[in-house]
Amino acid sequence: MTAPLDPVVEQFVTALNDHDRDRFYGLLTDDATMSDDGVERNLAQWTDAEVFAANGRMQVDSVTETGTEFVADYTNSRWGSMRTTWRFHVRDGKITRFETGQA
Repeated sequence: MTAPLDPVVEQFVTALNDHDRDRFYGLLTDDATMSDDGVERNLAQWTDAEVFAANGRMQVDSVTETGTEFVADYTNSRWGSMRTTWRFHVRDGKITRFETGQA
């Protein structure tokens, strides 16, 4: 059994899966940052290309005790399906940073 997702992280996953840009970006601080496979990326460019334009979806598999880190099967039309790790930094109900990479 895994831990439950942090509520903000859960909303992030739901917004991503629902392709709801407004809700997705509303969960992020104005200065939020992200990295993909250890490389700092432009969050808006990456999200638009890897999530929204590519019909991204994720199925969370296991969650750490903090609820801010998990392993998921992520699928999009650009890369297909891949096993990924996700780590989030949450402050005052908003995501300040997320990091993702292949598991």
